[in-house]
Formats: sequence, C-alpha cells, structure tokens
Amino acid sequence: MKERSRTIRVGTLARVEGSGALTIRLKGKQATAVELNIFEPPRFFEALLRGRSHMEVPDITSRICGICPVAYQMSSCHAIEDALGIRVDGALRALRRLLYCGEWIESHSLHAFMLHAPDFLGYPDAVAMAKDHPEAVKRGLRIKKTGNAIMTILGGREIHPVNVRVGGFYRAPTRAELRALLPEIEWALGAIGESLAWASRFSFPDFERDYEFVALRHRGEYPFTEGRIVSSRGLDVTAREFDAQCVEEQVPYSTALHARLRDRGAYLCGPLARFNLNFDRLGDVAREAALSAGLEARCRNPFKSILVRLVEILQALDEARRIIESYTPPEQPFVVVKARAATGYGATEAPRGMLFHRYTIDGDGLIADARIVPPTSQNQKTMEEDLFAMASVLADLPLSEATWRAEQAVRNYDPCISCSTHFLDCRIERE
Repeated sequence: MKERSRTIRVGTLARVEGSGALTIRLKGKQATAVELNIFEPPRFFEALLRGRSHMEVPDITSRICGICPVAYQMSSCHAIEDALGIRVDGALRALRRLLYCGEWIESHSLHAFMLHAPDFLGYPDAVAMAKDHPEAVKRGLRIKKTGNAIMTILGGREIHPVNVRVGGFYRAPTRAELRALLPEIEWALGAIGESLAWASRFSFPDFERDYEFVALRHRGEYPFTEGRIVSSRGLDVTAREFDAQCVEEQVPYSTALHARLRDRGAYLCGPLARFNLNFDRLGDVAREAALSAGLEARCRNPFKSILVRLVEILQALDEARRIIESYTPPEQPFVVVKARAATGYGATEAPRGMLFHRYTIDGDGLIADARIVPPTSQNQKTMEEDLFAMASVLADLPLSEATWRAEQAVRNYDPCISCSTHFLDCRIERE
C-alpha cells in the first residue's frame, strides 16, 4: 500500500513573540521536512552598532527585545567590560542580579500564564482561559507586575531600561526604595507556589529526547550573569572560547540564522537546560518546590518546561528577597571605564536561554565589529528536530489536533522570533 502524504501548515504561529509560520511534511508516519519559517525582516543590529561608541551599546541592544531587554544590556556590558579589562563586583554585581531577577519574573510569568498554559487546558488564548480559571490568571498577572516593579526601580522604567551602563548603573537605588518591594515579593513567593501546584496537575505529553543541554554554570550560584558555558555532553568553555564553538548557518526559508555546535549539531538552551545543568545550584525553596511538583533533577520532556519556568520564577523571587534584605548602597554607582582597542566576549542567561555577545572596539572606543547570538537562533534546529521526532504521533491525529500539538511543541521554547532575526547574510549572485 502506498504511504499517504500529508502536510501540516501553521500560517502564523500564535502566542509567541513575533511572527513566524510552520510547515511539516509527512509521508506515512515519517517527517520528510520540517521548516520553522521565520519571515520577519532582519533588523541588522550588528551593523547598526558599527561606528557607535561602546558606551551606547547597552541602550541600543536593549531595543532588540521589549520582553527581555535586560538580557541584551547585561550581555553587552559583560562583553565590553571584558574587552576593557574591568570587573564589576560587590553591591553593583548584586544589583545586576536583582535586575535580572525582575526580568525573569516578568518574562516567565507572561509566557507561563498567558501564552503556554492555554495549551494544556484546551483554550485558544488566555482571555478564554480566564473565564474558567480567573484566579490563576490574576495571580500570574500580579506576579508579572512584581517583576516589572523591580525593573522599574533599578532600570528607570520597566521596558527598555535607561539606568544601565557599562560599569554599573547611572544611579543606584536607596535601601528604602528596594525594601518597598519586599511586601509584594513575599506575596508573590506564596502565589507562585500555588501556581506551581496548579500547573503540576496539567496533562503532559509523553515525549522525551536526549538533548545536549547548554547553559552557564557558576561555581556557587544559579546562573544569571556569569559562569562558564557547559553542556550535558562535556562542553566546558569560557564565553571567549564559545565563539569558535558556535556556528551559525543560513537556511533558505528563514530570516533567522540556525546555530549549532561545531562538529556536534543542534543543542538546547533555556530553562530546561539551566535546570538540568544547575539543579544543585537552586536555592532550598526552589529545589523543594520543584520536587514537590514532580520534577526530578533530570527532566528531558520539553512540555514540562512550563513547570521549570515557574520554579525559576520562585528562584528569582527568593534571590530578589535575599539581595534586598542584605543591600547596602555602593559608594559609586559605576566603575569608571577607559576605552582601548580590544575584543570582548560576554554571555548571560536570558529567560529563553543563553545570550552571547562579542564586540571588537577600536582605539577611539567605537564598535568595529559585533556578533549577537540570541537564544531562539540557538534553539531553532532543536525545535525542528522535536517535530521530526513527533511525526509518528502527529500522523495519527486529526489535522486540527496535530496542528495544535505542533504549535505547542514550538511554544515549549517561548521563541522570541523578533530577537532571532538579528542578522542575515545577504548574497547577490549575478550571471
């Protein structure tokens, strides 16, 4: 009997940041092609940076994403500081981690409650879900607001912060300003526990793959802003060394580059990778909550990433509380930097995964070259490989259900499609 051919097309992916499409071609129960079609125009941020002062980079790169601008600011600051040979420590380093806590809280909350949870409960969107689960949605929005408040105090505003600079901050908050955040953080710690218990009762597809997880790992902290880049298969390098390990390739159906590890292939970064590689670095509160929710130290089911995100919100809230309670304002809000000709490398953990930056600075302090590798670019090949692996299941489902499941598999990664369209190698061939 001739095997039936079938195509699953998603014209526009819903409940993701940005615009993209999905095409899956099946022959029988096997996938013959999977294309995550990203058709947003490339934004050429690396080219925009050339010729600009190194001090402008954090403000320019923060505009790449309105949901995770802090990740771009912190990665750029680390890379430029690496080039200039300076290090930010003490209270300023703690404030950077606190700002990152705010971003993780607001970004993870948006995804988990508003974009991802409807998949597991059978709703087309969060508005429809709120009719039957109003308290869960209200909790999620208030938790998100807690993260936004942290970003406002430290960043000057909650979207595209303006208080971050190379070497630290333009202004450090007072002790009173930070302590005013504590009541809402305490509430959110209880609320996220309720939300994790709620989500742990979702029905998760029985799907696992043997991913190569890649994330930062620090000697004593759950990773935000610093650490070596490690993998579940033995990779252990600095950000400087990772530049040679990460290869980006252009595919004909996408305006975003696909990243892979040289001589190794696709890999997974993001909450699931951080969790698997840093479970022992979670605080006691977050680790116990993860175990109570049914998560183990090793989790290879991408559909359970929603639980991991909720655990990371708890981790961020717990760390935010600790930082605020022990905070003493620094003598100066920033370390003075002096331009020099050099190349610097930086990597931090955006909510969606590791974000890598490299900058070459000339003797006048101007950017001569830039490379930015967003998390979604790093995860695109893995998303497609997930869909290849799911082909036999999708082939047995009605078209509407197969389409739903395929979209959900993409949403597991909370892809930031606009972020991923950062560069395109434009070639013109003439006969």
